[in-house]
Amino acid sequence: MERTRRAVHAGSWYTDNARQLGEELDRWLRACGQSKSPDVRGVIAPHAGYSYSGHCAAFAFANIDPQRTSRVFLLGPSHHYYTPRCALSKATVYKTPLGDLPIDLEVNDELKASGKFEVMDLQVDEAEHSMEMHLPYLAKVFQGWPVKIVPILVGALSPESEAMYGRLLAKYVDDPRNFFSVSSDFCHWGSRFNYVYYDRKQGAIYKSIETLDRKGMEIIESGDADSFKDYLLEYDNTICGRHPISVFLHVFWFKDNSIFKVVSFWFESY
Repeated sequence: MERTRRAVHAGSWYTDNARQLGEELDRWLRACGQSKSPDVRGVIAPHAGYSYSGHCAAFAFANIDPQRTSRVFLLGPSHHYYTPRCALSKATVYKTPLGDLPIDLEVNDELKASGKFEVMDLQVDEAEHSMEMHLPYLAKVFQGWPVKIVPILVGALSPESEAMYGRLLAKYVDDPRNFFSVSSDFCHWGSRFNYVYYDRKQGAIYKSIETLDRKGMEIIESGDADSFKDYLLEYDNTICGRHPISVFLHVFWFKDNSIFKVVSFWFESY
């Protein structure tokens, strides 16, 4: 029986007009200057409304080669639902204005059988925007190509749990058809977020925020999950996708050394 997750943020966070949405994504994908690459196995992309983040996200999704990829693992933070674990979807298909994205039920069941995942209610699934904001880009990039997705809601994990989930997912890197789409914005600054770190040596507040974020990005580019943990402990930066990013780093950390040595991380846009 088909169980559908609706595109509930379409019409507010991004347009629900399929033609307009397709044209916007095409324009951003062309403008970013990136090209498809079978060597890119995962991306970190934002999840703000498209009027704020759509152009930036193109720098990530333009790298996907749909001829070489048939399964996408989505790792998104939980904004509204507290869990100290990761959660899988009850849905069988995710809707987008540009077409449906079926969930890989075989992999979903395999992860569920590990006993390490909970299953989120459809209401929780639809309320969360972090993974939905990646879906239109995936639907666009894979138009005409078969693909399945594995959505994983990443809760407020301990460092030990981040490593454990990274270890669980690491085996999927062996299949070159698998791809990881990690959802994260970076610093959320201000009293609203209870975060007002300000290094006056950097000048204006926005410069302090950018310097702080770029410091974190440099550590992510190193691929060192422990250093990223230390950075978060030192600065408490409100990177809302910090747990998905940490799991992602551990995914590659737990591959054998010969594989890890040829893995590199880099940021194309901020």
